[in-house]
Amino acid sequence: MKFYARHDEDLQINLTPLIDVVFLLLIFFMVSTTFEKESKLQIRLPEATAEAPRPDSERIVEIQISESGQFAVRGPARREAGVLVNANADALRAALREARGEHSDVIVVIRADREATHESVVRAMDAARRLNLLQVTFATRKTAE
Repeated sequence: MKFYARHDEDLQINLTPLIDVVFLLLIFFMVSTTFEKESKLQIRLPEATAEAPRPDSERIVEIQISESGQFAVRGPARREAGVLVNANADALRAALREARGEHSDVIVVIRADREATHESVVRAMDAARRLNLLQVTFATRKTAE
């Protein structure tokens, strides 16, 4: 009888296919992930006091926003608030530019109806920012106590 010598081989787990799968998953998730740049508005809320200082009326540009999203702009160079025919950003910027006149350090007061859309208010803020009018505030009314 012929007996062969039995060779005991050490059993090993081959990790190469596992590493390949992990790298493929990593590449898949890197390629399929979308990155969004979120912009955040930095808002400093004003503090109410008993006697709030009133800004000089010569330095105020007021943007009025109706419930339906119509804009009206008045300022130092435009004493009467005229309703804008177009509610797009270009028309609003042109009206702001005309209303501020020669003044570059004006305060923009947004007077929006409580039912006005958020989009209209943001459009007004964006138009002011594009003209470097960075002092923006909102008009509110005092609630009855």
